[in-house]
Amino acid sequence: MFNNLTDKLNSALKVLKGHGKITEINVAETLKEVRRALLEADVNFKTAKEFTANVKKKAIGQNVLTTLNPGQLMVKIVKDELTDLMGGNTSGINLSNSLTIVLMSGLQGSGKTTFCGKLAKYLISKKSKNPLLVACDVYRPAAIDQLKVIGEQLGVEVYSDELEKNPVKIAKDSIDYAKNNGKNTVIIDTAGRLAIDERMMNEIKDIHQAVSPNETLFVVDSMTGQDAVNTAKTFNDILNFDGVILTKLDGDTRGGAALSIKSIVDKPIKFIGTGEKMDAIDVFHPERMADRILGMGDIVSLVEKAHDFYDEKQARILSKKIAKSQFGFDDFLDQIKKIKQMGNLKEMVNMIPGANKAMGDTEIEDDSFKHIEALIYSMTPKERSNPKIIDVNRKKRISKGSGLDIKELNKLLKQFEQMSKMMKMMQAGGSNKLTQMMQGMK
Repeated sequence: MFNNLTDKLNSALKVLKGHGKITEINVAETLKEVRRALLEADVNFKTAKEFTANVKKKAIGQNVLTTLNPGQLMVKIVKDELTDLMGGNTSGINLSNSLTIVLMSGLQGSGKTTFCGKLAKYLISKKSKNPLLVACDVYRPAAIDQLKVIGEQLGVEVYSDELEKNPVKIAKDSIDYAKNNGKNTVIIDTAGRLAIDERMMNEIKDIHQAVSPNETLFVVDSMTGQDAVNTAKTFNDILNFDGVILTKLDGDTRGGAALSIKSIVDKPIKFIGTGEKMDAIDVFHPERMADRILGMGDIVSLVEKAHDFYDEKQARILSKKIAKSQFGFDDFLDQIKKIKQMGNLKEMVNMIPGANKAMGDTEIEDDSFKHIEALIYSMTPKERSNPKIIDVNRKKRISKGSGLDIKELNKLLKQFEQMSKMMKMMQAGGSNKLTQMMQGMK
């Protein structure tokens, strides 16, 4: 997401490079390109116009600080405005001390049912909740089955009544069931439609009035751009929902919905969906997203993701192996598994400052490690623990076993050797040597 917008914004902001001061003349040229970049990203026209007007107002006549050049100052102003545009502050989910009721709304195909499962997993792992999933979509074929499959996958109970055709009654009965069975959170999945219609809106309005949810969330497919924003406004007029969920941000989306929706409905984006897996859910942080849009990465989120899979005991063992130059391919495989567990690989790379620019047009696939894994699995245990013994004959056997060219193996062995050296330098605190080595690497 946002890759095209990031490139265009960075290109626009380069206009100020070399100037000693931000003036009305040089800022006008920059903001013209910024507005064009926003519109091409499918940002609402009124929103884009107000955004550039606010940036201009804050930028004109500002003297450049000694530590900043005009381009850097403009980036800071644009970043601050992007943060405000997307809500300013992080807005998490509202949870009650007793029973929390969450009502999900949205159009068919927005990823609503899947997100119910993701939210349940998030509440279990991050908030120590005991959720109940409720199937209130009595119209879509296999909707109840889909929720049951998700529930089984997560070990979360699903409440349904396939004989009852009144979604309002199902929702009300599920609250009683939750209270009587030790559940402290109820997540109600409602029916979606291919388009907004009066019957659907009245139905969800009735459910909302019947259960009085603590949190009403509107799920938006970010791939639909401005259509998503218009739909959100219609739903908000009926439900006055508490927040927005943006799904499918891992797809080829221009990002217009994320940038426009807060200014149109004045409701915060609370969560984003970044993949198909049940753990592909992130709390939405406006400032971090602004950093990513401007190509600054998002190290904080990356560290948080890594921490979820961090094992202190294993880390100590690994540290000792590195110090003794005993880091082998089995250890490398273990690290690959942890990286894969963290989620979408391309998403993680984009969290590293400057990585998006460095990668250029290079495509990063989720199965990028499969060739490496094939080569390592073709090695003997002895070869994995001591790669230095891999001679020409062993290389031929490993290459044949993996079905890959021997050049791929040579490349892996070289990269592994470089990585091992870097890890040892990092542990020894040799930052200067490490920097020199990285500068010499392609």
